Amino acid sequence: MQSQLTLLNRLRLISRLAILFGISVGVFHLLVGGISIEVQVLLALLALAVGIPHGAVDHLVTVPKMASLRMVIFLSVYLAAVGLAIWFILSANLLGFQLVVLMSAIHFGIGDAAFISEIDSRNQRNSLPKIPYAIAAGFTPVMIPLVNQQSSEALAAVNPALIGWAGALESWLYFGMIGIALASIIWMAVAKRADAAFDISLLLAISLFTPPLVAFAFYFGLWHALRHTGRLSLELPASVKAHTSNLTGKAFWSSVNAGVPALVLVVAFTIGLAVTIGLNLSTEFLWILLVVIWALTVPHMALTARLDMRALK
Repeated sequence: MQSQLTLLNRLRLISRLAILFGISVGVFHLLVGGISIEVQVLLALLALAVGIPHGAVDHLVTVPKMASLRMVIFLSVYLAAVGLAIWFILSANLLGFQLVVLMSAIHFGIGDAAFISEIDSRNQRNSLPKIPYAIAAGFTPVMIPLVNQQSSEALAAVNPALIGWAGALESWLYFGMIGIALASIIWMAVAKRADAAFDISLLLAISLFTPPLVAFAFYFGLWHALRHTGRLSLELPASVKAHTSNLTGKAFWSSVNAGVPALVLVVAFTIGLAVTIGLNLSTEFLWILLVVIWALTVPHMALTARLDMRALK
């Protein structure tokens, strides 16, 4: 379907331009003294707000019939998984964070490889080395910003307990991930996938030259969430109908609008949770919001695995 291919290509271009802009912002502020941690926190919060809707339509894709016993069971299990994840992360900050880092890197990498596979399948192209691409595309934007020289300041703004989360492996992870990213770029070039090599190059550059929270803001909100929403438009009934009528923009916004109510619910729940457990909203809101989003990622990752595997095949 031409509308689907058009949307996926547009989103790929927009996400690339967003990362290029993020790199430019990072380099410019590096030259003039850096970006204040307050601005970084603000950008991170905005990125989370932009990214939340992309993971909020799992029920519409997995269980399309809202008025059914299956939906009740689905939501009950889903919310129970989220609740358990929140409890675990709040009970074991460091271990919970380490598991989230690993889980996120895997989820991001597989999702990005699946996004490209969706484009390839519509272009009759199947030459992407999926595993090396997924490893580099997922771990580069997650690991490098968390183990570079600016990571301590960023983690202190989130939760001081996370500083030094990688222990003695920090420098090994930093240089190792740079090596893996560079090796993957070369692999993509040899496989004649300049497009994939360019994507990983962008992710490596923003991870190296942009402050951690800013790099996260641009990556999560304007790369991962944007590309995932494009893939959701291939599954969501309202978006599929719009694609069939060649209404590309409507197909995309149908996927976005379906998840917007969740943004309000997540923010309201986060504020309520913070107040209930006695956190300071002015200084700890980013931490508790991240905890809620990480917890939501647990069932979200499990549910999107079906779509990811189908696209990768």
